[in-house]
Amino acid sequence: MHYILVTGGAGFIGANFVLNWLSDLGADSIVNVDKLTYAGNLKSLASLEGNERHVFSQTDICDREALDQILAKYKPRAIVHFAAESHVDRSIHGPGEFIQTNIVGTFTLLEAVRAYWGTLEAADRDAFRFLHVSTDEVFGSLAAEDPQFSETTAYAPNSPYSASKAASDHLVRAYHHTYGLPVLTTNCSNNYGPYHFPEKLIPLVITNALAGKPLPVYGDGLNVRDWLYVGDHCAAIREVLARGRVGETYNVGGWNEKTNLDVVNTVCDLLDALRPKPKGSYRDQITFVKDRPGHDRRYAIDARKLERELGWKPAETFESGLRKTIEWYLDSQGWVQNVMSGEYRKWVATQYAV
Repeated sequence: MHYILVTGGAGFIGANFVLNWLSDLGADSIVNVDKLTYAGNLKSLASLEGNERHVFSQTDICDREALDQILAKYKPRAIVHFAAESHVDRSIHGPGEFIQTNIVGTFTLLEAVRAYWGTLEAADRDAFRFLHVSTDEVFGSLAAEDPQFSETTAYAPNSPYSASKAASDHLVRAYHHTYGLPVLTTNCSNNYGPYHFPEKLIPLVITNALAGKPLPVYGDGLNVRDWLYVGDHCAAIREVLARGRVGETYNVGGWNEKTNLDVVNTVCDLLDALRPKPKGSYRDQITFVKDRPGHDRRYAIDARKLERELGWKPAETFESGLRKTIEWYLDSQGWVQNVMSGEYRKWVATQYAV
């Protein structure tokens, strides 16, 4: 078998990528490395149980010895690096884990991959790729009249999370320019879709709405984000991995700039249509709460380079992707309840007891 190695493949975007990749019967097998923190969930990959093309390893990317062993055993032709702490609010309250995973972890992975890459035959070295998945938050905040983020926008991270991701981006770039490692970087806008941990805005609104709980909106609700359906993001990553120019960065966006309040209202309206309340609208549950520290006002991605060079553009509109997302959550309440109750973490501890 031929393999690619995916880090963080039990997380939200990583799991969607693994499922998407393995749905292609002609694609390589996957070695899936995930530490299984609170946001990693093997139940997202339940459909792959018994699939010989999916090898899972509960491994921390900070564990150099374990990474060396995995690389030597499976000899992947590419790395797709999703593994990261990614929640801004959590980074404000506990930045240490973000520094450890996003910076030290990426450094450790790069060192392991550099050593492995150096052992390959010339043709395999040339064909090898390290694709680093990052975020638009490294570019900081935009005013309403500012142009969208491009690949040449200066970095200006404003939270411990975005600062740690910016540092990881710089490390990846440095390993290409210093050591020649064939890297690719993607910077994406806000993702949404199935298997999203319910601390993020869209799944939080869906789960709270169905539970009759308040739908919290920070500040005035007018912070703007560009929204990208996770299936479109996975398709973009596959294109960049296959045909992207080595050393280049590609922005991946959905061309869907929405205020947080617009997003919450749209979720409520779709829920009103798909799972109506006995009385009133889900909008009645909207509650404005104190803004979080350092809350960036606007993010917006210019994804024209990706379309121009590789022909990619999103297949979903915000409305079509959001409808698919809500329908998935309505049909997957067992997954949601397991995530929120912590039962799946207990199962993992038993399943992978050392």
